Amino acid sequence: MKAKKKWHDYLWILSLTYLVLGFFNILFAWLGLLCFFIPLIISAVKGNKAYCNKYCGRGQLFSLIGGRFGLSRRKDIPAWMRSKYFRYGFLAFFLAMFLVMLWNTYLVFSGASGLKQVVTLLWTFRLPWNWAYYGSLFSPGVAQFAFGFYSVMLTSTVLGLVTMALFKPRSWCVYCPMGTMTQLICKTKS
Repeated sequence: MKAKKKWHDYLWILSLTYLVLGFFNILFAWLGLLCFFIPLIISAVKGNKAYCNKYCGRGQLFSLIGGRFGLSRRKDIPAWMRSKYFRYGFLAFFLAMFLVMLWNTYLVFSGASGLKQVVTLLWTFRLPWNWAYYGSLFSPGVAQFAFGFYSVMLTSTVLGLVTMALFKPRSWCVYCPMGTMTQLICKTKS
């Protein structure tokens, strides 16, 4: 007998919707902050990784694509990717890239730099994203943050998809920066 699905079993739809909306209008990238703050709040308040284990739409999406659709080799992730050195190193790198994104946003807000309508994939490949922004009532800095944050979210999704294809479906979860941060919060709290 199949277990009855709960509302949180469908959060993968939100992850997919986020990526699609950001493709057509970059300002939707601001919604990604929910995926940033909610896990931190849950781990700080409850002292557990309930978000990662139950509510993470991205992990669910990888499970669906890799598991149900069979696009995963289902191999174990290498030990070096599970090591705390890799996870913490990846978190540090990810946070450094996040700070660079915030710095670029600050430069646009301050007028020291112009808006760059670009999404950077894997922190290297600059993808022109001109169709996704035609101006708004907001400062160009708002759009710059959206371009940067969407870059972070798209890059982490691509890394997750590659990891999913090479290893088990939710292998990204092993070294996900949010998972590592929530784990640190839980350890500190207990």
